[in-house]
Amino acid sequence: MNEQLVEVKNLKQYFPVRAGFKTLTLKAVDDISFTINKGETLGLVGESGCGKTTAGRSILRLYEPTDGKVLFEGTEVTKKNIGEMRKKMQMVFQDPYSSLNPRMTVEDIIGEPLDVHKMYSSKKERREKILELMGLVGLNADHATRYAHEFSGGQRQRIGIARALAVNPKFIVCDEPVSALDVSIQAQVINMFEELQSKLGVAYLFIAHDLLVVQHISQRIAVMYLGKVVEIADADELCNNPQHPYSQSLLSAVPIPDPKIQRARQRIVLEGDVPSPLHMPTGCPFRTRCQYATEHCSKECPPLTDRGNGRQMACWNK
Repeated sequence: MNEQLVEVKNLKQYFPVRAGFKTLTLKAVDDISFTINKGETLGLVGESGCGKTTAGRSILRLYEPTDGKVLFEGTEVTKKNIGEMRKKMQMVFQDPYSSLNPRMTVEDIIGEPLDVHKMYSSKKERREKILELMGLVGLNADHATRYAHEFSGGQRQRIGIARALAVNPKFIVCDEPVSALDVSIQAQVINMFEELQSKLGVAYLFIAHDLLVVQHISQRIAVMYLGKVVEIADADELCNNPQHPYSQSLLSAVPIPDPKIQRARQRIVLEGDVPSPLHMPTGCPFRTRCQYATEHCSKECPPLTDRGNGRQMACWNK
């Protein structure tokens, strides 16, 4: 379980943005590092626009990273070997409505990775594999000849998950896979992810907004703010005892279904707005909204350092 599967080292993803006659640099992901072990789920949380999805896509080289390395089982993922690595690393996309081709049947959508990687010797074997994958994610065999628009959101997301599982990957980036679904369907899909992990031993990078969902499914959680990872800790430890000022604010906004506890809690409301990633503040990106900020914070960005008990944090004053 503690054997390292994915290592992200100093990953950067910058985009050039035209602003009038100037070209500015948007730092979507700015020097992040973390590891994911075999069979583990690492949750990645943060507010909209902090770079979570970009980080997931850059790890899989759907975006070519600006700088940094991604190692998979000790081998660096590069342009040259990404074709082979695609069999080991897959993605489940956020929107089940736009990530499936409306002109293809369910059978062809799930079978496409098998076609690309030539993972069958006959049409019969291909069909058997597709039906097996459909059964694995809770779809009926008679769904195979239907089109994506004939299904509900939850069923479409199951098709997307079956497509990701087609090549027997060891690692899947789950990009907010339940955010577009009803709450009752969310629970079914989350439970399915957990069952698949126990059956297949697959590791997840689980990107989401809902901290309670992330705590439920993850062993560890990483918190992102403005392209930087500010804290990583065990899931229960981070949710019960957050240390970084941003993590504390984020978790204080999560409602607790107990009126007495909820009334006694103090909500940490951050001042000001999130700075534009095109005009980042100097030093620590969180300092403009942090109650503990000092002059040191404006001069130098704190590195992510080990604080013991599996916790890493980027803060000068905590």
